[in-house]
Amino acid sequence: MTSKILNIKKFELGGVFFVSIFISAFIFLFLPFYNAQALTLTPIRMEIAGDPGQVLSQEMTLINERDTDEKYYASYANFEASGETGSPSFVNATEGLGTWMETVESIDLPANSSKIVQVKIKIPANADPGGHFAVVFWGTQPPTTDSGSLAIGAKVGMLVLLRVNGDVDENGGILEFATKDKQTFFTHLPVSFYYRFQNSGGDRIKPEGDIAMKNIFGMTAEKISANPVEGNILPNSIRKIEANWQGRGGTAGPTDLDNKNFLTKAKYEWRNFAFGRYKAKMLLTYGTQKETALSSFVFWVLPWHLLIFIIIDLFLVFIIVRFIFRRYKHWLISKIMHGDYGKIAVEQNTNEMQNSLNSQNNSQIQTETQNQNNTEAVKKPVRRRI
Repeated sequence: MTSKILNIKKFELGGVFFVSIFISAFIFLFLPFYNAQALTLTPIRMEIAGDPGQVLSQEMTLINERDTDEKYYASYANFEASGETGSPSFVNATEGLGTWMETVESIDLPANSSKIVQVKIKIPANADPGGHFAVVFWGTQPPTTDSGSLAIGAKVGMLVLLRVNGDVDENGGILEFATKDKQTFFTHLPVSFYYRFQNSGGDRIKPEGDIAMKNIFGMTAEKISANPVEGNILPNSIRKIEANWQGRGGTAGPTDLDNKNFLTKAKYEWRNFAFGRYKAKMLLTYGTQKETALSSFVFWVLPWHLLIFIIIDLFLVFIIVRFIFRRYKHWLISKIMHGDYGKIAVEQNTNEMQNSLNSQNNSQIQTETQNQNNTEAVKKPVRRRI
């Protein structure tokens, strides 16, 4: 305990307790590859678990992409969450995981070459179960000999996320889930969501799950990943994670110039179409026991520029059809007034009358023939047998 207090005092005398490395370094830590000083590391993150007293080993590759020979030095630091963005704050490794790791002190890399090095983790027998987090840095400057400060320079590093097995409390939950700025009315996609997840347990949590967009009929219109960046939430911290429901037009909306153009906005709403009331239902699982967390948010998508454009189009179609029908009606009346259709009507009536007379004559002839046959039958003499 006394040693720990002395170390802390010495660190305070060094001037800095928490040291934030450049934003570019953080970007590297969470992207597959990042190039600083023409040095590339892979992998950029090690997620590993072990028992107290166990020695773990992991390979990492250093790639010198410069045209000159370089020498790189190894250094270590612990890190913890800073704010809700997931950005790490690096802490000088006076204890914890940063002091459990070891690798070569330095490495000479010829131009445009690569080498594989081993990183060993010696977990103490009395290590606390749960999450421990550190980073292995590589830079062109040797590490400082002052244990109370952390050398600042152009560095790249590999995150090490260690879980020491044992009885670990896993507890967390969703604090908030909504759209960006809690907006409930949209004219088109994309719709941006965020949620704040609290990890009150003893190990990191990586939420997994989906956000389902349910329309007014309860059908799933779309389903997106709730953790697209596969972000981890460190113990006793809150992290804000974002996800986007994107349309076919991508994430970018109309520019300021487009905003002055009604037709352009209607076209954009058509390419990124959604309509009506939606309920975003998020289901997350986390931890080794696959605990679940639920939340939902209701919003509307009404592409009113597009709707007005469609209504105007339908109105124009109605006017055109009505105009054509009226023109046809006037043309038909004109033909009738000039007698063309009158002659046709007279000829049709004449033919109908002629057919009627012919039918009557045929009927009369058949009747007379029948009567004549009946008369002849009456006049015919009857023969008697004697």
